[in-house]
Amino acid sequence: MRDSKIKIIASGGLVGILAAILVKLGNPANMGVCVACFFRDITGALGLHRASVVQYIRPEIPGFILGAFIMAKIKGEFKSRGGSAPILRFILAFFLMIGALVFLGCPLRMILRLANGDLNAVVGLLGYIVGIWIGTQFLKKGFTLGRSVKQPEIGGYTMPVFAIILIILLLSAPSFILFSEKGPGSMHAPVFISLGIGLLIGAVLQRTRLCTAGGIRDVILIRDFHLLSGLIGIFLFALLGNLIFNYSAFQIGFANQPIAHNDFVWNFLGMTLTGLCAVLLGGCPLRQTILAGEGDQDAAITILGLMAGAAFAHNFSLAASPKGVPYNGKIAVIIGLIIVVIIGFSKVLDFVRKENKGGVQIEA
Repeated sequence: MRDSKIKIIASGGLVGILAAILVKLGNPANMGVCVACFFRDITGALGLHRASVVQYIRPEIPGFILGAFIMAKIKGEFKSRGGSAPILRFILAFFLMIGALVFLGCPLRMILRLANGDLNAVVGLLGYIVGIWIGTQFLKKGFTLGRSVKQPEIGGYTMPVFAIILIILLLSAPSFILFSEKGPGSMHAPVFISLGIGLLIGAVLQRTRLCTAGGIRDVILIRDFHLLSGLIGIFLFALLGNLIFNYSAFQIGFANQPIAHNDFVWNFLGMTLTGLCAVLLGGCPLRQTILAGEGDQDAAITILGLMAGAAFAHNFSLAASPKGVPYNGKIAVIIGLIIVVIIGFSKVLDFVRKENKGGVQIEA
């Protein structure tokens, strides 16, 4: 048990320290690793949105996928599986991305922002916990997206192949791929270092199953602090890394934080939506990316939903900026919360109807 606790803390610590190093080497401040932001940048690079300041094929993402893929293959854990409510997964992932882009970061970036002194992340963390708490109430009542079953093996290679294609496009830089010349998208660490760090993180997290949503969910549901220990490891080592490598940029407060805004209500509600969606999906964006590398086609659908959400957010002015949250973004968060709660209640009612008929089987 103690060895397991040390491993999960160490894996979180590795993510935290490597995120700080990526910032030192050129990634945007407080964004050494942000799964939502990185998928948003990739979506822009592929031309699916035209926000010119956030377009770049982030090599960390294909690194996560391929690192998890290689490790799963080595350990005999690569399994092509899926078929669990794909449309609902897509919708939940879509709104997860909307919530994250209103907050300006995924749950992992929320922890990294806090480790660099951004107190807006405290507000986001409170919203994330509330969203996860709401999601656990649905889980207690029997919410499930259904059983994931074995699929043709070729389908499990979808995301690893996609990751390789992204790397080829990044290195060859054809004219139809868009790259930011200014703004966050133009700020990045050297390609091969970013890719190597992504591979390492992907391989390690495939073994430890670290998940930001799972860590808080398990504490609420079963008082299990195992995964939460990993999140604490991320924070502590990111804090240490920032003090060592990025001390000149370290500042505690709400104002003038890099790529952030201090609209408390929408920081809170954006992450509430993100947390609720993550719990119902069975994992945060980082965990879904690792699962996709293991052959999980439900996670692959989730990634497509995240990218669709990113494209929609920037094409229709939903995403926040350091200036604040646009009106469209506020409306989208409210709509998202309503739709996701409806999905939660509808699946619970399905479970109750089956239970009343007798012979209900609890699905994984």
